[in-house]
Amino acid sequence: MADFDLFVIGAGSGGVRAARVSAAYGARVAIAEEYRVGGTCVIRGCVPKKLLVYGAHFAEDLEDAAMFGWDVPKKRFDWPTLRDNVLAEVTRIEAAYTDTLTNHEVTIFRERAEITGPNAIRLASGKQVTADKILIATGATPVMPKIEGIEHAISSNEVFLLDALPKRIVIAGGGYIASEFAGIFHQFGSHVTLVNRTDVILRQYDQQIVDRLIQISLRKGIDFKFHSTIDKIDRRDDGSLHISMTGCDDIEASALLFATGRKPNTSGLGLEAAGVEMGEKGQIKVDADNRSSVPSIFAVGDVTDRIQLTPVAIREAQAFADTFFGNTPHQVDYSCVPSAVFSHPPLAGVGMTEGEARNKLGQIKTYTSDFRAMKNALAGRDERSLYKLVVDGSNDRIVGIHMIGPDAPEILQAAAVAIKGKLKKSDFDATVALHPTMAEELVLMR
Repeated sequence: MADFDLFVIGAGSGGVRAARVSAAYGARVAIAEEYRVGGTCVIRGCVPKKLLVYGAHFAEDLEDAAMFGWDVPKKRFDWPTLRDNVLAEVTRIEAAYTDTLTNHEVTIFRERAEITGPNAIRLASGKQVTADKILIATGATPVMPKIEGIEHAISSNEVFLLDALPKRIVIAGGGYIASEFAGIFHQFGSHVTLVNRTDVILRQYDQQIVDRLIQISLRKGIDFKFHSTIDKIDRRDDGSLHISMTGCDDIEASALLFATGRKPNTSGLGLEAAGVEMGEKGQIKVDADNRSSVPSIFAVGDVTDRIQLTPVAIREAQAFADTFFGNTPHQVDYSCVPSAVFSHPPLAGVGMTEGEARNKLGQIKTYTSDFRAMKNALAGRDERSLYKLVVDGSNDRIVGIHMIGPDAPEILQAAAVAIKGKLKKSDFDATVALHPTMAEELVLMR
């Protein structure tokens, strides 16, 4: 008999969920993690980043407070205080994740694990174990370009550990990580330059919403260098960086953050030797039940490069555990996955963008609400929100909801139910508005 029914490699959100639920069903489960329990999301991703976002919002809130009658005589930001408090909260959550595993009698190996066969694992300590099923949940890792001086740059892994707030930071990339940290560091007082090799950012989001973010960001003072690439990085004697560019003038900066994508973290796991089929990006190819080309080896989360979002990894892990240990087989539906960018202001979307809907459906209708939030109006802040509904012209069904503005992700979570439930525009029209809110705009568009 194998040592375990299930051996999970990687204790991130997906791995922990699969381990906990499988153990709750009565399986003998072990999990191996070479760094810290919690994975990217908890340790160096969405959780600490969202806490930085909260901290950054105080910059404008304190400015706006005067118009609401509050006397805030002094405003000073201290990066080490926020950094250390965020890291302490991460440590607390890590302990909670560990307790969850321990309480479900999951064996935790705090070391690297590699696959040596369809049912065999070798730990870094040399210990050999066997399992009926092996689940890979090792996530993804930042992509760093191979250019001269790259050792002077940082990735999103190190950004939470900076000794000091950079006076001038260059951020390379056009995705959500680049956009989020551009907003965060700008609000903290850094001069931010965002460099992208094309003129397109946030490609998967509705273009009208993205254009609004760019307009607001430019007015705030964020500098964009489109159609530009970084060729070389030199560190000066005073610690500053000289960044040699193509497409624009060279840039002097205090720090350089690369946020140019993430690749599946599959290197050195022994997958090829075990016969696991891999994709061009190093991702593990799996079927709808998360099974790889080797029947006893499975994978969930970013390591499969399907949709790199924490809630998706958790859904995949839940489906895996339910199917193979809970006797309730089911598969993940990827057709209605909401997502958000915690920029300043944040944006969020679910379903088809206007462009996607036109290409797929042909006949569509769009409804928009372009307004200034009540709080911004009183504060004298000329920043406008934009909400959009994309509707199938043939049947009135809402196929996409997209928005940018304060609390847009919080509002969209509830609105995403409408897409999943295949509600029509007439259902929104028949819903009484909750006034005064920003969310009421969703049911007032005509």
